[in-house]
Amino acid sequence: MIYLTLFYEFFKIGLFIIGGGLAALPMLFDLADKYDWFTASQLSDMVAISESTPGPLAVNMATYAGFTTAGVAGAAVATVALILPSALIALLVCRLLAKVAGQSWVEDLFHGLRPVVAGLIAAISYTLIELAVAVDKEAGFVSGVNWVAAVLFLVLLFGVFYFKKHPILYIAIGAAAGIILQL
Repeated sequence: MIYLTLFYEFFKIGLFIIGGGLAALPMLFDLADKYDWFTASQLSDMVAISESTPGPLAVNMATYAGFTTAGVAGAAVATVALILPSALIALLVCRLLAKVAGQSWVEDLFHGLRPVVAGLIAAISYTLIELAVAVDKEAGFVSGVNWVAAVLFLVLLFGVFYFKKHPILYIAIGAAAGIILQL
């Protein structure tokens, strides 16, 4: 039964995420509330692991969530379920776009989707920041701020925008700081 539930839930996520892996985070937070598969705090760890491993973020997160829920078979089910809607929709959209390419309403549609996706990503970014720097990950900012983690976040954010180095450098710095500072 767990495999059907995993398939159903991750198929829904795969069907409705538009804009990449970060757009899946609100739905994954809903799963954390709905099932005892993982907590919001563990979801934050999933993001960190998924961002630091090769491959698309949402696929890595589905694999991780499926594995923590039901082992290797759960990982396979969640991953296939997440990918399947995208693959089917991509095939249909390619056929449709070939027929309507160049029409102004198609470009208008995509211009309308961009702010929506940006808003979804901004909203989940706030949640991820809260999980990264809150003293109690489940209570959020209400519990207080881990100032060491907050300063690390701001320094690395500045570094990303100012120095523009490869993301793996910042991931490595964050991991090392986490170990050294015992965050």
